[in-house]
Amino acid sequence: MFKKNQDKCTIFALGGLGEIGKNMYVIQYGQDIVVVDSGLKFPEEDMLGVDVVIPDISYLLENRDKVRGILITHGHEDHIGGLPYVLKQLNVPIYGTKLTLGLIEAKLREANLLGETKRILINADSEVKLGKLVATFFATNHSIPDSVGVCIDTPEGLIVHTGDFKFDHTPVNNQYADLHQMADIGSRGVLALLSDSTNAERPGFTPSEKSVGVELQEVFRNADQRVVVATFASNIHRIQQVIEAAYKTNRKLAVMGRSMVNVVSIATELGYLNMPDGMLIEPDEVNKLPADRVVILSTGSQGEPMSALTRMARSTHKKVDILPGDTVIIAATPIPGNEKFVGRTVDELFRLGANVIYGPGSVSGVHVSGHGSQEELKLMLNLMKPKYFIPIHGEYRMLRHHGLLAEGIGVEKENIFIMDNGDTVEIQNGVARRGSKVQSGNVLIDGLGVGDVGNIVLRDRKLLSQDGILVVVVTLSKQEGKILSGPDIISRGFVYVRESEGLLDEANRIVSSTLNKLMNENVNEWASLKTHVKEALGRFLYEQTRRRPMILPIIMEV
Repeated sequence: MFKKNQDKCTIFALGGLGEIGKNMYVIQYGQDIVVVDSGLKFPEEDMLGVDVVIPDISYLLENRDKVRGILITHGHEDHIGGLPYVLKQLNVPIYGTKLTLGLIEAKLREANLLGETKRILINADSEVKLGKLVATFFATNHSIPDSVGVCIDTPEGLIVHTGDFKFDHTPVNNQYADLHQMADIGSRGVLALLSDSTNAERPGFTPSEKSVGVELQEVFRNADQRVVVATFASNIHRIQQVIEAAYKTNRKLAVMGRSMVNVVSIATELGYLNMPDGMLIEPDEVNKLPADRVVILSTGSQGEPMSALTRMARSTHKKVDILPGDTVIIAATPIPGNEKFVGRTVDELFRLGANVIYGPGSVSGVHVSGHGSQEELKLMLNLMKPKYFIPIHGEYRMLRHHGLLAEGIGVEKENIFIMDNGDTVEIQNGVARRGSKVQSGNVLIDGLGVGDVGNIVLRDRKLLSQDGILVVVVTLSKQEGKILSGPDIISRGFVYVRESEGLLDEANRIVSSTLNKLMNENVNEWASLKTHVKEALGRFLYEQTRRRPMILPIIMEV
C-alpha cells in the first residue's frame, strides 16, 4: 500500500470528450504523467482544406519531463493516428500490444520516426512501472484484435480506463474479454472509472461480430456476379469474416485502397488474419476471372472522395469498373458528418446498376458496432464498482446518458463527472473535486503544416469558398501622388468577367476616385489606402450583388 502525502491525482482529457475521435487522456500524480492513447479525428465540414485534427498537447510539452509514456489501448486511428505528430514534439516511450505496435510502426516508418521512438510490447498480463504509477492491463473485445483496458495504480487508488469495448461472447478470433480480471480489479476497489460512452444511447446488447459473418456468407452465395465489400481498414475481425465467406463460396479476394492493403499485409504477417493459400489475387487479375468467383475488399465505407470504392462509383478507378449486377456491401455505419458522402456514393453505385447493401446493422445485417450498448456499459460499471465515474469517448449527450446509467446502478450522482476536454478532476486523500482547466483544443493538420491553420485561415477559406476574391492592383507615383497605372481588377470565384464588364468598370472608377481623394488629402500610408479601398469597394459590391468577396488591394509605389 502507498503512504498518503500532499500530492494529488489529476485526471483530464485533451481529446475524446464531447466528440468522436482524437482520444487522449491524462493521469497525473505529482511528478509523473501517463497518457492513454493519442488519436486523431477527421475534419468537420467547416474545416476547409484540413486533412486531420489532433489534440492540443501544450500541457504535455510544458511538462515534458514528467511524461513517463503513452499507453495505447488498441490500433484504431482515433487512438493511434496522432502519434506521428505528437512524437515529433514529445519523444516518450510507447506501450502497446503486438498488433497495435505493428500498426503504429507502419505510421512511424512513414514519418521517419521509427528509429528514435522507444516501443515496448505489452499484453494483458503485463505490469509497467511509470514513476510512482504502475500500469496493468486487461483483455477486452472490440472490432480490432489485441484491445486492452488499462488499470493505473496510483498512491490515491486505482484509476481504470476501459478503452473501447463490448462484451462479445462469441468473438471471431476466440479472444475473450477477461471478466474475471475485471471483477478482480473491482474487488480491489476502483477509485475512478473512465469508460467508453459511444453507444450509451442504445438499449440492450450489441450483437456479436459473428452474426455479420453469417450474413456475408448468405450474400456471397446469392450474388451472381462480383461482390465488393467496403469497411474500415482497421476492422480486422470484419476482414477475417470477408476472407472466410469468400473461401466458403469459392471466390478469390482482391484488396484495394492503400490503407486496406497496409493493414491486411501487417495483420497477416503478424498472424492476426488467416489467409488461405492462393486466396489473394492482384487487382489486375479481377477482370480475368469469372465474375461470380471474385470478391473485392475495399476502402471507402465513409464515402471518402479519394477512396477505392468512391473512385469505382465514379468510374475513375484504374483497375475496376462497377458493372450492372455487381453486389456492393457497405459494412460500416457512417461517422456523424459523413452521411452525405456515403449517400452520394450509394446513389452513384445504384446509377451504375449495382445491388447495394447498406444502412445500420439492424437493417442490412452486414455491420455491428464494436462498442457496448447500455446493458454492457452497466455490466462494466458493476464489475468495476467505482467510487467516482468519468464517462469518456463520445459526444456530450452520450456522456450524459452514460452518467444516468451509472446513477441507475448505484454510483452517487455527485461522484459522476461529465467533463469537456481540458476540464480536470483532482483526487486527494480519496476525495474528488473539479480542478482548474488546462489548455486543450484542436490542432489542424493541412499537408505538412501542423497547427499553422487556425480560425483566421479557416475564416478566409470560408469567405473565398462562398463569395470568391477580387484582387485590385494599382501603381502610384511617390513624387507626384497620382495613379500611374491601374486599377486592374482580377476576379476569381466572384463574377464571370465577360458578363460583368459594367460592374467591374464601375468598381474601377470607385477605386480610382477613392485613391485620388485620399492622395489629395495627403493620405499616403499604405495601410490607410488599402483599408479605404476595401471599405468603398466592399460597400459598392454588396449593394450591387449582395455578396461579400474577399478584396485584396495590391498598391505599388514607384
